[in-house]
Amino acid sequence: MEARRLAILYSHLCPFPSVSVPSLSSIVSPSACAPQSKETFPHDCVFCQIIRGDSPAFKLYEDDMCLCILDTRPLSSGHSLIIPKSHFPSLDTTPPSVVAAMCSKVPFISNAIIKVTGADSFNLLVNNGVAAGQVIFHTHIHIIPRKAGDCLWTSESLHRRTLKVDQETSGLANRVRELLLNISEENKDQVSTLS
Repeated sequence: MEARRLAILYSHLCPFPSVSVPSLSSIVSPSACAPQSKETFPHDCVFCQIIRGDSPAFKLYEDDMCLCILDTRPLSSGHSLIIPKSHFPSLDTTPPSVVAAMCSKVPFISNAIIKVTGADSFNLLVNNGVAAGQVIFHTHIHIIPRKAGDCLWTSESLHRRTLKVDQETSGLANRVRELLLNISEENKDQVSTLS
């Protein structure tokens, strides 16, 4: 697992070893939000380097909050990543306003990708944490174009079980609701109705 994560990380650091890449400024420009020097930037991950313009990437979209680039190890043609311009190591550490800004771009960006690639649909994916397959610890959302019968996920052939309506399931739901209620009471900013 460690070797796989290192290989993927290396592919992001050296994404185009044998491909002629257009000038860096035509692919991605430094973000107005990004500091101008590495010394003032506390998280020097590959996505931070791309945001600063220090590393090449094929930029699809950019605004004040986020950047969308092509994945250097795509699962399908058009596989893209939406990345916040501020460094957050995981989705659960990313402020709701940043997650909202990223997610609000999904329909706009995915529609363009679907049209260009001729895909039928797409998966929206977040690998949050090591066990979930996260290899770059800077929050990002994958847009993965799909075509009927592409057999991209082996899990698509797995038979899904019906949720059991029993005491264990009821207890799980109750514990999650209780935790959410406690969290919302602590953070009056996030109002949620629980039933």
